[in-house]
Amino acid sequence: MTEISAITICPGSEVTMNFTLSLPDGTVADCTDENEPMTFTMGDGTLIEGLEMMLYGLKEGAKQCLSIDPVDAFGFPDEESIHMMPREEFDSSFKLEEGVIIEFTTPSGEAVPGTIKEITETEVKVDFNHPCAGFVVTFDVEILKIKPGQAQLDAIKNGDFIQADIGEDVPNKNEQH
Repeated sequence: MTEISAITICPGSEVTMNFTLSLPDGTVADCTDENEPMTFTMGDGTLIEGLEMMLYGLKEGAKQCLSIDPVDAFGFPDEESIHMMPREEFDSSFKLEEGVIIEFTTPSGEAVPGTIKEITETEVKVDFNHPCAGFVVTFDVEILKIKPGQAQLDAIKNGDFIQADIGEDVPNKNEQH
């Protein structure tokens, strides 16, 4: 008989976690505050797919630290995402500095970050690639709480499977063989 264990993260699970996302030099690119963890539903687009894939199969209380290659994280820089913008488009009271990340609004109203790369008398070079593009990132997570997704709840309710320790589907012990 297979020993039943805690629910593991699967598609549709609601996950509450603390995390730190850092670059190879140790710079923290993003993190949660210990008192304000992040809660999201797997597959809702909150996390990029590569980071989300690293969470599947984890249980409440799990801590994991993973290095993720650019192809599975934020991709590689794209030269077409670097734009020269007229300097007059920037508020004159705002002090422009190379390396500063500014939030821009697209014509559709979407907020996107842009990194100031170069400043001349007439133009500003802005890089709209994700600031972590091209880097191996370290994703350090602690899973605080997992609520099963509706498909998982329905399967358990219908006796279709019981989730086992390694996250595999195991036939319900009440089924006839």
